[in-house]
Amino acid sequence: MRTTIRGRNLSVAEADRRYVEQKLRRLERMLDDRSEASVELREERVRNVDEAYAVEIALVIDGRTVRSEGSGPTYRAAIDGVIDRLERRTVEHKQRPRDRARSADDRLETAAESEPVPSPAEASEESRVVKVKRFAIEPMFEEDAVARMEELGHAFFVFVNAENERLGILYRRRDGRYGLIEPSIPGQYTTARP
Repeated sequence: MRTTIRGRNLSVAEADRRYVEQKLRRLERMLDDRSEASVELREERVRNVDEAYAVEIALVIDGRTVRSEGSGPTYRAAIDGVIDRLERRTVEHKQRPRDRARSADDRLETAAESEPVPSPAEASEESRVVKVKRFAIEPMFEEDAVARMEELGHAFFVFVNAENERLGILYRRRDGRYGLIEPSIPGQYTTARP
């Protein structure tokens, strides 16, 4: 995990910097190398001495930001409170995609069991497109696409591969692993006829 520690209008003491790094190691076991932590220490001008030192930590996990802020009578006390909250939020963040995937699988199984099989005439009426979804696609690597698909709890995910700038369709196979479809159009593109 990449870590940035800075002070707002103050220089961070080396002892405080080491303490922050030590406490962030608790979170590193749940995160990967792509995660980032930004820590900001500042002194607040408040009447209550117990809230004079403030700490804000922002974690970027799988492209999403998890943020927590706290204050205390010392930087160490503020850091302890913020790290505890961040640890809970990180666990929730990491658990959420799994929960969504499980509930989606449960809904699919329940729907498949309860719906009768339509006749061929009914199937032709029901097989038309009833919803169109448009969304912006950002180039990303396959690993990021897998993480995003898991985060959303979907069985497939459409993305532009950052390595070759081609469209890719990532899907979950029955064995639990992933497959990737890369469409290709042979020949030259043709213009539509009027």
